[in-house]
Amino acid sequence: MVMSGAGLSPPVDERRDHILGPRNAPVTLVEYGDYECPYCGAAHLIVNQVLRSVGDNVRFVFRHFPLSQIHPHAQKAAEAAEAAGAQGKFWPMHHLLYENQRALDIPSLLAYADALDLDVDRFAQELASDVHAARVREDFMSGVRSGVNGTPTFFINGRRHDGGYDPQTLLAAIAAAAAPTPTPLGGRR
Repeated sequence: MVMSGAGLSPPVDERRDHILGPRNAPVTLVEYGDYECPYCGAAHLIVNQVLRSVGDNVRFVFRHFPLSQIHPHAQKAAEAAEAAGAQGKFWPMHHLLYENQRALDIPSLLAYADALDLDVDRFAQELASDVHAARVREDFMSGVRSGVNGTPTFFINGRRHDGGYDPQTLLAAIAAAAAPTPTPLGGRR
């Protein structure tokens, strides 16, 4: 397990962040990701596998970090996830975007909205008028403050995970984070 000193800024906020898993989970895994990034696409499958393995021991948070210079559809895809979230379907859209990374143009995003039974007119209007661009930018800037310089980047319990993100490495890092901190002999924590 490799953890750097870089800390998550701001910390996870139940009112703002997109969260899967129980509030009282001993471990919080945060990912900064880009829907068009092939490495994030691979990580998406791994994170899903890890979450199935650990059950209620982890809550997962996703924050946007679109690398628009190299991924021209990443910004609008992130806004699409937020537009779906405004209609209560962030996570279903999140999964669809990663499952269809090669089709993130506007007509495809509209088709995904339709497949999720969203109000497609509202969704299209919000995308066209950049309603959710500020939210995506907030996530991006929080990533910059937290030391994110590429995607995917993970944080475990608020500290940057600089190790691999293969299942074994992530599971080991999560297990280490969940382990109780030893109490010094004769002292209190």
